[in-house]
Amino acid sequence: MSLEITGKLIQKLPIQSGTSASTGKNWQKQQFVIETIEQYPRKICAMLWGDKADMLNQYNVGDMMKVSFDVESREYQGRWYTDVKAWKIEPASEAMPGIPEPMAYTPAAPQHTAYTPPATDTLPGNFMAAEDTFTDNGMTDDLPF
Repeated sequence: MSLEITGKLIQKLPIQSGTSASTGKNWQKQQFVIETIEQYPRKICAMLWGDKADMLNQYNVGDMMKVSFDVESREYQGRWYTDVKAWKIEPASEAMPGIPEPMAYTPAAPQHTAYTPPATDTLPGNFMAAEDTFTDNGMTDDLPF
């Protein structure tokens, strides 16, 4: 199963290397973290194995990239581990197709209209004018609206 994700490189972890106990061959892996560009961004840690680890050298933190990867899980002593193994990295443009550009927010100018209470002679018999029912008793109005 091959998948792709586009996002921003946010971290490059140190290269890890060693020698395989079973084959005696040298190995290396490079892990990196990419953050998706969507309403709720997700961070995904992927890895490059062997000589593919050199592919990450041409990218800097903050660069946009498209990563092709496989997902694989394995069991070890009753626990499951999942790897996101990248096999291709390409630069991605800032304006990616299918992802809308964020809209700039410009607040509308407030429109204030003065309140004019209805005339007391037009109120039904069981209503009183607002100024007849409430008094501030010397209190100041500190409400923001």
